[in-house]
Amino acid sequence: MGFYLVEEYLPGISERELLLTRERLESAVAGLAGSGDSIRYLGTTFIPEQDTSLSQFEAGSRRVVERACRRAGLRSARISEAHALTAKEET
Repeated sequence: MGFYLVEEYLPGISERELLLTRERLESAVAGLAGSGDSIRYLGTTFIPEQDTSLSQFEAGSRRVVERACRRAGLRSARISEAHALTAKEET
């Protein structure tokens, strides 16, 4: 599975609207996954001073992420394949 970032510009969005967006993404992903598509929503980070959200997905293809965004009603999302680096665990 690939890792994808979905960037959306959201000027003036409220916390409540952000939470509703997350719920719509979770619902869209659940519907796609339930019908056999390979996708998992990992979460969203909002950057208030830039009015920008970054949502993270693991998915079998960019096309599946695009479908999830459309189902969730994201208007002007930019989708990019990315590479996630996690911290090394100390032993």
